[in-house]
Amino acid sequence: MTNELHGKKVAILATDGVERVELEEPLGALLGAGAQAELLSLHTSEINARQMDIDPAGTFTVDKKVADARVGDYDALLLPGGTMNPDQLRTDPDAVAFVREFVGTGKPVATICHGPWTLAEADVLHGRRLTSWPSIRTDLRNAGAEVVDEEVVIDRQLISSRGPQDLPAFCREIVERFANAPQPV
Repeated sequence: MTNELHGKKVAILATDGVERVELEEPLGALLGAGAQAELLSLHTSEINARQMDIDPAGTFTVDKKVADARVGDYDALLLPGGTMNPDQLRTDPDAVAFVREFVGTGKPVATICHGPWTLAEADVLHGRRLTSWPSIRTDLRNAGAEVVDEEVVIDRQLISSRGPQDLPAFCREIVERFANAPQPV
């Protein structure tokens, strides 16, 4: 275990339908680097995960409703994918407001696969460069982003990857970027 993220608190925003591996692997990397992580969701109790969007893949315990979370309590934000997860988040006013406010702080935000859908709904992608799962790239372009097909894309505080195949590189980058992010004033 390393301690690059000791003292850092990361919010993970997800709900039912999250792609298990896209939450579990980054969470493991963050915890392994010494971070504290809280799972925020639309409801309390547990969220249901999926494998390849279809097969049930267990549950994750929710730490707090996003409606009750304060952006100032966190040093970084992780938005995992899965098709159903961000599709629900982007229709929830509390989730969208949390993401919009978080991006506005300049703190690091990492997203993978379909996760950027919530960023598009929060209207924070104008002039930003990122990557995603291929099927949502038109949506991201329509939200003002420059979308590229690369393993990991860094644009200021945004860290993005295409999908599960990119998890090793994504996890390395989020640990490094979360550790070295300047603390906004």
